[in-house]
Amino acid sequence: MAEIKSTMELVLERAARMGKASSEEIANDEAKKTGMQLIAAYLEGKGDSPSQLLSRQDPQQQQAVRRGMAEALLRNIFLPRDEHARERTEQATRGLLDLAGGAGDIVSICQEMQHVIGQYQQHREQLKSRLEEQMRMQYEQLLAQQMGGQAEGMQIDPTTQPKFQEEWARVEAELDDQYNQALAQYKEQLQQRLAL
Repeated sequence: MAEIKSTMELVLERAARMGKASSEEIANDEAKKTGMQLIAAYLEGKGDSPSQLLSRQDPQQQQAVRRGMAEALLRNIFLPRDEHARERTEQATRGLLDLAGGAGDIVSICQEMQHVIGQYQQHREQLKSRLEEQMRMQYEQLLAQQMGGQAEGMQIDPTTQPKFQEEWARVEAELDDQYNQALAQYKEQLQQRLAL
């Protein structure tokens, strides 16, 4: 009869397999985490530039710290929906350029990426304004039909209507998908250039 192992035995076996990581791998993981933490402070305005922060690290761990920094910076480049998010994305891009030492190919990729982010913001605003105007006109026509001439002069905010919210969510999701694909391509290029 086959022996059935308890959950505890299975967990202990898995932990033993995982425990075979070398001390070098563990040190690299810790250094990578340090890099991510340094970037978190940098993005909150509490740290020096990434290159200055990196120069203060143990020379043997600098590559792993740099990898963690670059990964954290890339994660903070996204499609912003407000001014605060846009500023964070721009700061992450500046940090990436600083970490790369201003390499020409990385500068051009970052410029193109920022251009795409700017286009996204403009496109998003245009689509939202258009949708608001369409919905406003629809609601005004509907009210005019229902109330006759009494609806004139009424101010309608279509953004508070469930139909607007539903349609905007759909339009925004399509827009985000399209621009996120482009952004992902630029990030992939940066990862390759930074040898991550």
